[in-house]
Amino acid sequence: MAKQIFINLAVKDLQKSMAFYVALGFTNNPQFSDDSGKCMVWSESIFVMLLTHEKFLKFATKPIADTKLNVACLFSLSVDSIDEVNSMLAKGLNTGGIEPTEMKDYGFMQQRTIEDFDGHTWEIFYMDITKFPGSI
Repeated sequence: MAKQIFINLAVKDLQKSMAFYVALGFTNNPQFSDDSGKCMVWSESIFVMLLTHEKFLKFATKPIADTKLNVACLFSLSVDSIDEVNSMLAKGLNTGGIEPTEMKDYGFMQQRTIEDFDGHTWEIFYMDITKFPGSI
């Protein structure tokens, strides 16, 4: 079996959160979804599990962090172009996400940040490794 990553996020409004992630380009896998959790697919190996607080607490050993006030983690997604970065952000913002900072341009990488309704922070970036300092 291929190695995969599942990111589990506690969300307050499951349907609203699912719509946000669909707008970013994720697809829903109904096989691993129910009324308390939605499996959102980014790629063949990367999945985001959107879980109601009640379901999330069945797996957690600590209280759920208030990610509207505190950063618990930064998630980053690479895409194929700066146009794709901008398109994803526009779609996410149109569904109610917020962009807490301006785009960052590092020369070899351009990055924009978006937060979902629960404050989970996603960095969407395009990187041209040929422009990385020291690359040939």
